[in-house]
Amino acid sequence: MRFGKTLRSAVYPPWKGKYIDYTKLKTLLRENDVTRDGEDASDSDDDQWTEQDEEAFVQELLNVQLDKVNSFQAETSQQLRERTTACEAKLRPLASIPGQELPALDEQTKRTIASEVLQELDNITKEVSALEKYSRINFTGFLKAAKKHDRKRGARYRVKPLLQVRLSQLPFNSEDYSPLVHRLSVMYSFVRETLSHDIVQPRETEHGFGRETYSSYKFWVHSDNVLEVKTHILRRLPVLIYRPGTSKDLDTLTEDPTITSLYFDTPQFDLYNQKVARAPEAGSLRLRWTGSLKDKPPIHLEKKIVTDDDESRQVKVQLKDKHIKEFLDGEYRFDKKLHRMEDSNNGESAAAEALKKDVDELQSFIKDNDLQPMLRANYTRTAFQIPGNDRIRISLDTNLALIREDALDSERPCRDPAEWHRTDLDDADMTYPFNAVRTGEITRFPHALLEIQLRGKAHNTEWVKDLMVSHLVKDAPRFSKFVHGVASLFEDYVNSFPFWLGELESDIRRDPETAFHEEQERLARRAEENIAVGSFMGDARSPGVRPQVGSPYHQYSNTSSPSAIRRTSAVTEPAARHPRPSIPEPQRRDTEPAPEPAPEPEPPTGLMSIFQFLGLSPRRWLGTESVPLPPGVRHPGVWIKDAGPVRVESKVYLANQRTFIKWLHISILLSSLSLGLYNAAGKHNQVAQALAVVYTFFAIFAAVWGWFIYEKRARLIRQRSGKDLDNMFGPIVVCIGLAIALVLNFVFKYSSALSQGRNHPLPPSVPVHFNSSAALDSSADSWGNVNQAQQVL
Repeated sequence: MRFGKTLRSAVYPPWKGKYIDYTKLKTLLRENDVTRDGEDASDSDDDQWTEQDEEAFVQELLNVQLDKVNSFQAETSQQLRERTTACEAKLRPLASIPGQELPALDEQTKRTIASEVLQELDNITKEVSALEKYSRINFTGFLKAAKKHDRKRGARYRVKPLLQVRLSQLPFNSEDYSPLVHRLSVMYSFVRETLSHDIVQPRETEHGFGRETYSSYKFWVHSDNVLEVKTHILRRLPVLIYRPGTSKDLDTLTEDPTITSLYFDTPQFDLYNQKVARAPEAGSLRLRWTGSLKDKPPIHLEKKIVTDDDESRQVKVQLKDKHIKEFLDGEYRFDKKLHRMEDSNNGESAAAEALKKDVDELQSFIKDNDLQPMLRANYTRTAFQIPGNDRIRISLDTNLALIREDALDSERPCRDPAEWHRTDLDDADMTYPFNAVRTGEITRFPHALLEIQLRGKAHNTEWVKDLMVSHLVKDAPRFSKFVHGVASLFEDYVNSFPFWLGELESDIRRDPETAFHEEQERLARRAEENIAVGSFMGDARSPGVRPQVGSPYHQYSNTSSPSAIRRTSAVTEPAARHPRPSIPEPQRRDTEPAPEPAPEPEPPTGLMSIFQFLGLSPRRWLGTESVPLPPGVRHPGVWIKDAGPVRVESKVYLANQRTFIKWLHISILLSSLSLGLYNAAGKHNQVAQALAVVYTFFAIFAAVWGWFIYEKRARLIRQRSGKDLDNMFGPIVVCIGLAIALVLNFVFKYSSALSQGRNHPLPPSVPVHFNSSAALDSSADSWGNVNQAQQVL
């Protein structure tokens, strides 16, 4: 089907004029399906294409049509959020919120409000689904129009790279509707409980508690960051070594294995369309082997089905190379193996029955859908996992090449229709980058693919969360090698493309600070949305729809069953970094006596009320805020740092001793100065004697202070105390005292000199003559006195 017909059939009637005007773009491009003679007219007017025609087409495509679609999507999305908020406001009086007194409503009023809200929720849900389809069909339309332009005018002008850059900057093709859907889901549950007067109990899944599922997170990694990501993981997880041989090869470390996956689909690409549209029970089929096909590796045929609740079910059998063609044709059914299994168990074997059921399911799936090999994915995988511990499994795929494996063109097939694989690739043992493959049959993915699988408590691993929100990776939650390969290599056969195609031309590298701020903003938005629906999860609600306690950024999940751990694209942050307001626990339904209600705390007054209003806590500032501990955990009696014998390095004690020796040095210098000054002073020089006594007191204080501070610091070191070791009192006393003593010494001597000059003036009859020799002798005597004083000091 041509895209124009697909677009007309996909139009949502209320939004008819808001879609891309594909017909107008074809008119500007002078694209006619056929001429009157039935010949293609796309090449008849190449010489008449002018700069004005090019400008008109680009202006219409990148500015008019793209802005129209993006504006309508943003406006409609905002309206849906506002309508959802209005529904929450209508339901809030019906919810019992602890700590809030709401006016009592009679039962009839509650049912009326719930019925009205239910009708509005149905309309919102319908429009959310229509908006997602609207974004996808328009995204495909822009890529189709750009491809038509580049194919018709590609020799001189290319628009697709410019279009992909614009698409990566607009939100209409990357909008995540999951938070809005979660809010709608919570309100649906609340309304149904209100109308039915019953609380929905969590339902047991078929597999019960014995089976746990993984949460899978996918990311793109730029080639510049691959080594850094590897080293980040290697510090926590070892590389899982693939050994195709026996235990004799344990001493040989092989290189990262090359994995080949052969994907099947119908000639109409039905499986691809189901995966792109995220249809329920969407299935996929592939053949997978490791290494070269010449080495006769084990080949696995795998069928994977994604259920309505985003869980996956897998059916897998192992085949040999010589049996694959027969199995695909329905001729090989493991008869010999089934007979051996039944004979070994006296005709009854559960394993044989399970194998027979898997074979029937796989062959029926192939025959009913007319599946055939369509796409090959070849990549090098580095796996990280602790042997024997599968709680955290990480794989990094590099050198990803996607190659056509179809036989759709009977005149020029990529694969021999009589074979199940391309013999030109496998017989020649081609490896990446597959330079011998013709252009148009291969596409090389520009980035590496990182997939993290977590199970159970591994979701709370700190270093994994840090990696998932870092600047080294780009979130790609719905990426699929099969979908990307079909969208890139079979553009003419499909009319729907995945959204991530618009981001391939953009640089996914980010500045660490920018990445951090973007993550904080995203988590803040999610926290607001979670808090908005928290009022409908009170104690009367089912625990199955209660959000996880501890972080406002966790997804809503069923907390009563392990089946709640599902595949998700959300990235969680540690609760310690982003605290959330507490959510009331569900009401107990056991036979234990209810505890007595605790007295309500008095409302805070004064500064405490201001702190609470601002969201601050003085206890948090002082580090004394108490945190409720989980059940089974108690406060330790002794800190870990105080447990066991105290071990302090010798250099700490030596540093304390050096400080004491410095103080003793100061004391000895002051005492030497005071003793020399006292001995040099005469009987009548009371100023020098007084200063000598003062310096002696300072010398004694320095010695006592040095000993005191030495003992105090030694005690704090032995106790491993966190108190400050600095004490400025002693140095300040010594420095200020010496400064005052020196100033007083100068003042007293200067005053004494002035008074001596007034008491003994020169006689006027004595003539004043300048005697140079006397002056020189006097000067020499003065310098001698100075030197003598210095030696005394």
